[in-house]
Amino acid sequence: MTVLILASASEIRQTLLTQAGIPFKAHAARIDEPAITASMVEDGGTAQDIADALAEFKARKIAAKHPASMVIGCDQVLEFRGNLLSKPVGLDDAISQLIMLRGQQHKLLSAVVVYENGEPVWRYVGQVRLLMRDLSDDYIAKYMNRNWPGISDSVGSYKLEREGSRLFSRIEGDYFTVLGLPLLELVGFLTQRGIIDG
Repeated sequence: MTVLILASASEIRQTLLTQAGIPFKAHAARIDEPAITASMVEDGGTAQDIADALAEFKARKIAAKHPASMVIGCDQVLEFRGNLLSKPVGLDDAISQLIMLRGQQHKLLSAVVVYENGEPVWRYVGQVRLLMRDLSDDYIAKYMNRNWPGISDSVGSYKLEREGSRLFSRIEGDYFTVLGLPLLELVGFLTQRGIIDG
């Protein structure tokens, strides 16, 4: 039986796989995301390229240690007006991100890359467009007071699966992709390969 490894410490990704009834082990893949991203931006890489590359770096790192397993690498980037937003570096940065995004549309790109026998065998990048409400400064302050530091590890300074859902007026795309894992496409691949039943 093929052992599945999720190359991530993300609680929400682990929860999604568990709730979908997919047996797996989790091993965090530590890579230098800021350096990889900066290098790719300098070389003209698109947001889709960067999300895909980060997911592959994570899968490759864990696959090198567990070559007999099937490894799932994931990553997510936020694109706003042609620029990438990173996770906030502190409370002030988180507030600045929400002020910048309010009343505007941005895009989340969630990539998943699967390695088998030390090689990439499948990849997918999902995209979602989100329109944020035109939030007042007072609401943003209160939102941060209620949710910080719980959202400190979230690009864009929100978690849609929590109170972040109140920040948006429209979302175009797949909910799982917003959470950082294109689950339906991954389930389709794993089912097709016979890793899970379907």
